[in-house]
Amino acid sequence: MRKRKRKISFLIMSLAVFVVIGFLMLDSGLLTNLLRRGSVLGDEASIFGVDEAVLGKKPDQCEIHGSIEYLYYENTGFQKVKNNKVGLYIYAEKKSFFELAQKLVNSNGGDWGYVLVPYNVRDRDVDKWKEVFRMTNDKHLVPIIQLHEVNPDNYEKETNEAAQFLNQFMWPIRNRYISIYNEPNDSRFWGGKVDPKEYAVIMRYTIAAFKKENLDFFMINGALNTSASTNEVSTDAEIFMKKMNEKVPGIFNQLDGWASHSYPQPNFSGKPDGKGRLSIRAYESELDFLKKEMGVKKELPVFITETGWAHAEGESYNSSYLTAEFVGKYFKQAYEKVWMKDDRVWAVTPFTIWYEPPYDHFSWVNRDGVPYEHYEVVKSIKKVKGTPAKLETGNEVSLGCPPKS
Repeated sequence: MRKRKRKISFLIMSLAVFVVIGFLMLDSGLLTNLLRRGSVLGDEASIFGVDEAVLGKKPDQCEIHGSIEYLYYENTGFQKVKNNKVGLYIYAEKKSFFELAQKLVNSNGGDWGYVLVPYNVRDRDVDKWKEVFRMTNDKHLVPIIQLHEVNPDNYEKETNEAAQFLNQFMWPIRNRYISIYNEPNDSRFWGGKVDPKEYAVIMRYTIAAFKKENLDFFMINGALNTSASTNEVSTDAEIFMKKMNEKVPGIFNQLDGWASHSYPQPNFSGKPDGKGRLSIRAYESELDFLKKEMGVKKELPVFITETGWAHAEGESYNSSYLTAEFVGKYFKQAYEKVWMKDDRVWAVTPFTIWYEPPYDHFSWVNRDGVPYEHYEVVKSIKKVKGTPAKLETGNEVSLGCPPKS
């Protein structure tokens, strides 16, 4: 009986030590999402260096021993994190898009570039989204998930369920980027109406709901159409923002980042050295307005979630647009002379990998997946090897052997 009690006591002490070590690792930022995979018991080696010399016996001779596999996000500590800003707007439904994106954004020295992926807040397809996060992890792509299709009459339920759904997956890096819908100052993207007060309330609720689910969610606004005027179908972006702030004072201070649709106008054909709201630097005007007119104190990092030049080539030729050759030259200038030099810009995900006509003139590949010339030009640009706090798999831990009676 005494021998049995000693073995039980040792087991309890071993488990206690393991729990303490686990919490210490959690506190240092090493061990995360342990319960999301669950423990895996087996006969594997210890990550803490518990070996035969320490234990005095081989593991398979122990009366009790075990191991556990865990996931954690890399601790970048005080080192300067490098960021590969190059990205692309893609879709969850086609696996080939992830491969094309990887070859583009992680080329020529690059690693951990970005992809923007739209997500319908009522989508509960676990297999599809599990595959999305697996592919972004395997291909070293940082996902920005853009919400869409919320029902304003049922937004609380849909938002809570969407946050719970997206939180269940293993994201490839610690920051879980969420863009809160798309161009709400344009009625085409907000249920056929423009309602800045309604959007402000929903944005506030969405930020709170996702943060409640996981503090790693990094909340970004829905980018506005900066070229839209005030009429029966749209509202000027600055007027829209003022009305949002009137409804929810300080709403923009609740954001972690700023999404911008910095398109080169007019006719998606403007030059890359343009400035102002109708250029690839529209985000500068937005940041200035946020600081001077909306009272935003924090420095919001910029995510250009849509941008790009329309090209003449497509399923039908459109001579009002630039050729793909010119588009390539303009993108090269934009990246090398503007976006990469601006530390406020964290990511640029041009619209779009491929879309049905007439929007195929914004596509980076044709219907058969063959790249246009600007794809190859951006692929050749020298990029940064990104070093985000990425997901890692830890080894196992042995519980050791009980003392002899």
